[in-house]
Amino acid sequence: MKCSNTFKTALSAAIVGFLALGLATTPAFATAITTTFNVTASVATNCTVSATALAFGSYTGAVNNAQSAVTVTCTNGTGYTVGLDAGLSTGATVTTRKMAITQPAGALNYSLYSDSTRATNWGNTTGSWVSGTGSGSAQALPVYGQIPAAQFVTPGSYTDTITATVTY
Repeated sequence: MKCSNTFKTALSAAIVGFLALGLATTPAFATAITTTFNVTASVATNCTVSATALAFGSYTGAVNNAQSAVTVTCTNGTGYTVGLDAGLSTGATVTTRKMAITQPAGALNYSLYSDSTRATNWGNTTGSWVSGTGSGSAQALPVYGQIPAAQFVTPGSYTDTITATVTY
C-alpha cells in the first residue's frame, strides 16, 4: 500500500502534535532549599523556699523537742544561705526566741537549731545560718526545736512566727 504525501503530512503533524502534548504534561520536579537558625535561652539564678510548721504539742515543764523543715529549691549550682529571724515576740533574740500568749500576757522560751544534737543555734547572721548549693531539686533542711525544762508559765496556747530568708 502506497501512502500519499497528504496522508504523510497529516500523519507527521499528528505525531508532532501528540509528542508536543505528551511532553507538555510531563511533571515538573520541585527544588528544595534549606536554612538553619539558632535557638537560645538564658537561665537566671533563682530559688524558692517553703517551710513546715514546728509543733511542740503539750509542754509539761520537761524538755520538749520537735522538728520541722525549711525546703529550698535553687537552680543547679546556685549557692545560698538560709537564715531564721528571732520571731515576732517582744524581747526575743535568735538565741532566745519566745512564743507568746495574749490573754493573759506571757512568754514561753524556745530555741531553733540546725543540728540534731541541738548544739548549733540557727540564726540570721554569718556563722549561724545554713548554707548550701542548689541542685535543681528541693532540698529539705531540718529545723530542730527545743523548749527548755522548768518554765512554769501561764497555761494556754503559745505561738510565734519565724521568717526564713534565703539569700542567693
